[in-house]
Amino acid sequence: MTQRQSIPAPPRRALRLCDMSQLLRAAAGRGKWTRSSAAKRAACLVAAAYGLKILYPVLRKRLQQTACEKGLQAACRAGGGEEPLHCSRTRGRASPAVNAEFFRQLLELRKILFPKLVSAESGWLCLHSVALVSRTFLSIYVAGLDGKIVKSIVEKKPRSFAIKLIKWLMIAIPATFVNSAIRYLECKLALAFRTRLVDHAYETYFANQTYYKVINMDGRLANPDQSLTEDLMMFSQSVAHLYSNLTKPILDVVLTSYSLIQTARSRGASPIGPTLLAGLVVYATARVLKACSPKFGKLVAEEAHRKGYLRYVHSRIIANVEEIAFYRGHKVEMKQLQKSYKALADQMNLILSKRLWYIMIEQFLMKYVWSSCGLVMVAVPIITATGFADGELEDGHKQAMVSERTEAFTTSRNLLVSGADAIERIMSSYKEVTELAGYTARVYNMFSVFDEVKRGIYKRTAAVQEIETNSKNEDKGELHIDGPLEIKGKVIDVDHGIVCENVPIITPSGDVVVSRLNFKVQEGMHLLITGPNGCGKSSLFRILSGLWPVYDGVLYKPPPQHMFYIPQRPKYALLDECTSAVSIDVEGKIFQAAKGSGISLLSITHRPSLWKYHTHLLQFDGEGGWRFEQLDTAIRLSLSEEKQRLESQLAGIPEMQQRLNELCKILGEDSVLRTMDKEE
Repeated sequence: MTQRQSIPAPPRRALRLCDMSQLLRAAAGRGKWTRSSAAKRAACLVAAAYGLKILYPVLRKRLQQTACEKGLQAACRAGGGEEPLHCSRTRGRASPAVNAEFFRQLLELRKILFPKLVSAESGWLCLHSVALVSRTFLSIYVAGLDGKIVKSIVEKKPRSFAIKLIKWLMIAIPATFVNSAIRYLECKLALAFRTRLVDHAYETYFANQTYYKVINMDGRLANPDQSLTEDLMMFSQSVAHLYSNLTKPILDVVLTSYSLIQTARSRGASPIGPTLLAGLVVYATARVLKACSPKFGKLVAEEAHRKGYLRYVHSRIIANVEEIAFYRGHKVEMKQLQKSYKALADQMNLILSKRLWYIMIEQFLMKYVWSSCGLVMVAVPIITATGFADGELEDGHKQAMVSERTEAFTTSRNLLVSGADAIERIMSSYKEVTELAGYTARVYNMFSVFDEVKRGIYKRTAAVQEIETNSKNEDKGELHIDGPLEIKGKVIDVDHGIVCENVPIITPSGDVVVSRLNFKVQEGMHLLITGPNGCGKSSLFRILSGLWPVYDGVLYKPPPQHMFYIPQRPKYALLDECTSAVSIDVEGKIFQAAKGSGISLLSITHRPSLWKYHTHLLQFDGEGGWRFEQLDTAIRLSLSEEKQRLESQLAGIPEMQQRLNELCKILGEDSVLRTMDKEE
């Protein structure tokens, strides 16, 4: 028996070095790069660099906008009297959102969409509802038929498979018709809504000269054409589409849930677990999406506002194309257009960027998370159900329930997919509801402005009112009324004469041109109205024609059909430089023909050749004063001729200059050589 020789153990330090070398070799082996791994890493780096290049400007711009908004909000809070323009615009007007105000506005607009219970809109809505309900029942039937087809395949029954396939093809005919009918009825419903809104808007817009007052006396609607066209269209389409996207999914969820629960109970499975899981997943998804959802209503309303302003800039160029061409203002107008379009493009890019991340989160939750939970919900009842367990036959062989389980799985999966799709559309509809809130706010605001203007309530925005006041009072200290103007005056229609009793002339911006005006024009009198520019001549005509309200005093005047309307033989004609583009001989014939027809003339003219056709004079001095007297044409013409001679001969002689000032005061006219006394 040989004695075993003991091998001496290596020292501990040698073992450590050996282990370390092995680790290094293993690391070196793992660190070797093959061509495929190097290509993959390079592709990942390129993709990361490209993503960084794309996302960095967007994130940087967003951070700058956030910082700018915070700074402006701080300026609004601490600015005191000097408040930025946009602060005054947004303050006091809540941004559109899904809240109680939104539902109140929608209920008010419902009265316009459905003026009575039995209407064309109600009929289209009922037909649309029937089509939606039919589509839901067809979906449930098709889901069950799919399960039977799969069962016949598993059981290897070709005859049964052929019969069920024919049924499937036959049911496809009414199913496709119903799908097409749903789209058709949705478009018809949207068109019916738009027609009803347009008819009501036009009736209100053209009643009591609202179209004039909205643009010239009220400053809340910057672009009425935008509100009357695109806003009404988008609101109608959004309401009809949202009804379709909410009614059918809700019905789908109810019926598919009922079918799934009944199927599980019929096979001895408990539906409580899957139902709780479905409720928990839907609730968590709703909470996450609500927390991540941007304010689409505010964003869409601002986009519509910028679209309207861009359209307004285009229409302004068309209306003033000759002046722009004469003064070569195309560069300025082009800059305005580019600025307006850039503002619209920035807003659209902002909406797209917000939708990118929101839709990504939405799709992840609703497609992948819900799909995995759906598989669990379908699998658990089939696995645990006693009705799907394999049984034993009399001879001891097991009866396989594969075909029944396959049928149940296919039917349940189809129903679950239909229900999940319905819930997904309901969840996605929140974004559409917020967008509808923006359109609802704009349409409701338009009708509110029309209604208030029709009742004589005018509101000017603070910025517009300040600009108009500063421009008009730049060189003269006119009395100005701040705040809303209260209409206390009376307008009484009479058959004969025009009488002003203490009627002030006040502009829509609140400038008091004349504090109290009193005159009387009877039939047969012809009144000549003179005065410098901006003294209230045309403003008086606006009051007489009913365009501007009578804020105080009493105005007696004939009905509108006896003023302005030529086809019906008017009694009074308000002529504001109406013959300035006509030759002298022709305008004389016009005035003579009007007088010969018994029409009383109230004329604004600067031509002395027309004085002889008038009997009285209403003269404004441009400083709030006026005088009403009988007109002596001969004396006035002689004074005018003397004034013209002095203008041609005056060369700085103080006596002639003083006489010129006196003649200007007497005639109520201006002169290029007139000098005002400093003491006055």
